[in-house]
Amino acid sequence: MVNLKFLKTKVIDEAVSLLNKYWVEPKHLKYFKARTIDEAVFLLDEHEEAKIVAGGVDLTRLMESEVIAPKVLVNIGTIPDLVYITEDAEGLKIGPLTTISDIEASAIIRDKYSLLAEAAHLVAAPQIRNMVTIGGNLCQAVNCWYYRKSPVTGRTFFCYRKGGTTCYAVAGDNRYHAIIGGDRCHAVCQSDMAPALLALDARVKIASPSEEKIIPLEEFYTPLGNILKPNELITELQVPALRHDTKQRYLKFRLRNAIDPPIVGVAAAITLEAGKVKRARIVLGGVAPTPYRSIEAEDAVTGRVITEGIAKTAAKAAVSKAIPLSMNAYKLSITKALVKRAIVS
Repeated sequence: MVNLKFLKTKVIDEAVSLLNKYWVEPKHLKYFKARTIDEAVFLLDEHEEAKIVAGGVDLTRLMESEVIAPKVLVNIGTIPDLVYITEDAEGLKIGPLTTISDIEASAIIRDKYSLLAEAAHLVAAPQIRNMVTIGGNLCQAVNCWYYRKSPVTGRTFFCYRKGGTTCYAVAGDNRYHAIIGGDRCHAVCQSDMAPALLALDARVKIASPSEEKIIPLEEFYTPLGNILKPNELITELQVPALRHDTKQRYLKFRLRNAIDPPIVGVAAAITLEAGKVKRARIVLGGVAPTPYRSIEAEDAVTGRVITEGIAKTAAKAAVSKAIPLSMNAYKLSITKALVKRAIVS
């Protein structure tokens, strides 16, 4: 017969052991639960070394491995009015705390903005999609192993993203790094939702102590992250209304289909008029430090009837500016295959 009392005691002992191992004493870490956007901005402004926590999936990994050690955490998951998916005459509006699984399941999104639903469905695993927020997905840290190497292993890499002067991937293991746009840092933006939103001309609403601003998502990313200041946070994602004849696709290649970030992702939104491409947005993920909008691929299809030949030409144009590193030239053929498939499907 199973000794339930023993099992219960064992579970509690293991939980206490984990807390003792990973918990940071309150004297080293201040924790606040924000109740409003204004309160969150105030707390971020008051504490220079504060980090935002919402779903916490990426942040807790970085803290556990001691890649980052914030002294203040501001929980915005306690702000009730940041979870929503609505639509009006102007288009779609999504609260930053809306989970990826809610985006995947939304009838509005599946019906009219299917590109977002496709991308959401391919984010990690269901358990993670239930926790990760759209804001967190857009702002997650890169998955570069040089950046994430834990100091507790006895070796760390003071790379560009940590304020150093070296990208260790250039002469190291760069299998999953950038083939386009790499300069100082060759780590890639691994968000699935960013290319999809960018292909739909999304905008980002940002709150700060002095103002509220709305910027195109295309201006949100930088080669070393994003433009958010320590005292700013995303308060809404906005997607303009789409024409009903806009074709939308998101395709992704990864090694483990159950969980991995994209080795290459392709988001395409193509509007047809009289059988020809009136407007195209083709955005690549996993190949550059930012979501990469391929103007060359867009120009290759605009004004033309989509054929296998045109799609092949656009696919080749999509990687025309690529400069692969020593171990990642294989991404070229994957990118071309996905771009072609996204255009003709």
